[in-house]
Amino acid sequence: MGTIWTSTLAEKPGPKYRRVADTIRSAVENGTLQIGAKLPPVRELAYQLKITPGTVARAYTILTDEGVLMAEVGRGTFVAERETAVQDDVWSRQLHLLEAANPDHVSLFSPRLVDVGQVGLIREILRKTADMDRLSLLNYPTRDAYAPVREAIVDWLADLPLGPLTQEDIVMTHGGQNGIMTVLQAILREAHPVILVEDLSYAGFRRAAEMLRAKVQGVGMDTHGIVPAALEEAIRKSGATVLCTSPEVHNPTGTYTPLERRQEILEVCRKYNVQIVEDDCYRMGVARAPSYRALAPDIGWHVTSISKSLTPSLRVGFAVAPKGKSADLRRAAEYGYFGLAQPLAEVTRLLLSDPRARQMVVEVREEMAKYVRVAVNALGGYELTWDDQVPFLWLRLPSGWRAAAFTRAAEAQGVQLRSADEFALRDGRAPNAVRIAVNGHVTLERFETAMLRLRSLLANPPEQISV
Repeated sequence: MGTIWTSTLAEKPGPKYRRVADTIRSAVENGTLQIGAKLPPVRELAYQLKITPGTVARAYTILTDEGVLMAEVGRGTFVAERETAVQDDVWSRQLHLLEAANPDHVSLFSPRLVDVGQVGLIREILRKTADMDRLSLLNYPTRDAYAPVREAIVDWLADLPLGPLTQEDIVMTHGGQNGIMTVLQAILREAHPVILVEDLSYAGFRRAAEMLRAKVQGVGMDTHGIVPAALEEAIRKSGATVLCTSPEVHNPTGTYTPLERRQEILEVCRKYNVQIVEDDCYRMGVARAPSYRALAPDIGWHVTSISKSLTPSLRVGFAVAPKGKSADLRRAAEYGYFGLAQPLAEVTRLLLSDPRARQMVVEVREEMAKYVRVAVNALGGYELTWDDQVPFLWLRLPSGWRAAAFTRAAEAQGVQLRSADEFALRDGRAPNAVRIAVNGHVTLERFETAMLRLRSLLANPPEQISV
């Protein structure tokens, strides 16, 4: 690549990073670089072109933001596939899937939703938003101005068992992770705070805690979630004031905490005045039990988003405060990011108020369930935890495989997974398991092929290890 373009780069005007970006873009447009072609690593191309790695990295970033290139962690940078047109009928909509640039690679790293029409709806709403009142595009956002958006959110969340809810209890956030961070900022008061999480838990809990200089400690769990006795012992020893948990869909195991266990956990938290932060971002179906906010209106905080129901691209989430704590939550949001941008808030209002959006949530859930069933059909002979209302599966590996070795072997077969180690605390022990996320950006056929590759690996471990 460097030898082909060196003379071309010299002829182009402007900064070097722009020249590199323009040259790559032109090569993609004229077919010199085909869809799926892998670009050289940053340092290698910089050496070939006799420029700095930072210059190449900046060019790659520009093209990735434009959608010309796509970067995959651990694999490299590739020429991205152009988006195909969306047809109107329901049967052809499933063809509008963002196929991976490399036809032999399927990422099962994080859930990716099927497009059942939400892309077209969002585009329509974006066009409407462009015509919003001019002063809304000139002024700072205000809480009063956002009241209609929060009312739309209250209506959107009406089916959730959250207890009494008004628009004053809600803060809009930039996705679920920002919601968790905002809630923790509203809660933590101690000089050296301690946050409790399940021994295996969503890594975002730990990352938010680390950003807030809080210590994270794991709590023992079983198939029903947190073990109440282990929770009480952890609170007594650590002095923790916050418990972060995901009772509806535990990430990564996909298990569920039934009402009786929630009540036992709540009893312990009340005894020691521990606030409960519930992450409800992975649930796609109907809630199976009241939330902690409904069960404990004074200590239950709730975080959810539209990332697993409509799209993660807008980065829209909702944090709900318990009774008497709304001002604390608002303060944390206002001090942290001053609220969502006015155009994004308007997009959110229009999207959540559109009756088509609710139907699309149902259709997304139904389509994602098809992928889960394909995975179960292929891998059901192994120790698999699954629910067709959850966008991932939990696979305990058979004798002969270790999680790290299995993920590497799967990667070599073009299938990217998350090891259980990624969900364990640094000083904790992870089970011999992997999480398999549903990728609705590929066809069911390609997804099934990936599952069959995994099944083949499971049936042929590199060695037998006694357990």
